Amino acid sequence: MKDELFLRGETVPMTKEAVRALAIAKLALHRASHLIDVGAGTGSVSIEAALQFPSLRVTAIERNPAALQLLAENRQHFACHNIAILPGVAPLPVAAKADAAFMGGSAGPPTSRIDWSLRQLHPGGRLVMTFILMENLTTALAHLQQIGAQDIDCLQMQVSALAPLGSGHYFKPNNPVFVIACQKEEHHV
Repeated sequence: MKDELFLRGETVPMTKEAVRALAIAKLALHRASHLIDVGAGTGSVSIEAALQFPSLRVTAIERNPAALQLLAENRQHFACHNIAILPGVAPLPVAAKADAAFMGGSAGPPTSRIDWSLRQLHPGGRLVMTFILMENLTTALAHLQQIGAQDIDCLQMQVSALAPLGSGHYFKPNNPVFVIACQKEEHHV
């Protein structure tokens, strides 16, 4: 989905189109029934996942009041009745275990959110995270290896989009984004 389709706010972060596409692919939602989106922002990941997989239940967690408003407006705009919005900060109680979790944003060191996200997953569930800060990337990778997460995959994306410049065009770069995907062990308690 094009980024321009989403209602946006100046201070509310949004996972961009190319990163969203990769994250959704890495979540393996074709075999999921419940997705938890931690730090949902505008809801771009939740909404695109909900539209691609109409039988998927999505729990979108967000703490920022401005983001919660945009998330609710985007959910209504796209008629995504399979998204439940949960105001608050993870870790917090979620009614049911999930098959996939997406963790975006840079709200401080990610270790406690990683541990909480993995606890919310069924065995074999997928966790996908995006970071823009190197410190969060290295902390997350070291923590995932320490706790024995399986199938750890890490990519750096840097996308440039064609944009006008004077009488010509150039590729305007976006910031690099790190995408980590892993799986909760099959027999994790």
